[in-house]
Amino acid sequence: MNLVIQFSYLQLLDVLTTLAFLAAGVGEANPIVRFVLAAAPNPLCGLLAVKAVAIGLALYCWRTSRTRLLSAANVFFACLVTWNLIAVLAA
Repeated sequence: MNLVIQFSYLQLLDVLTTLAFLAAGVGEANPIVRFVLAAAPNPLCGLLAVKAVAIGLALYCWRTSRTRLLSAANVFFACLVTWNLIAVLAA
């Protein structure tokens, strides 16, 4: 369950850093997230919808014992949050 908690925390950090770089004028690079952001009434609602799906997938991985996949996703999102912070600082 710790992996799911870590994943959820990284999702929260991703939401916060994504909102920060959107406010700084940096565009969203992920085409799926970009589509959801355009369709949502505001960026926060769009990001929360995407993150709800992501956390659902993380719970599925945990329930089906795909811990290696969940660990790899945690590493990926840790790198993504770092990238977001760099984008905010560069903007």
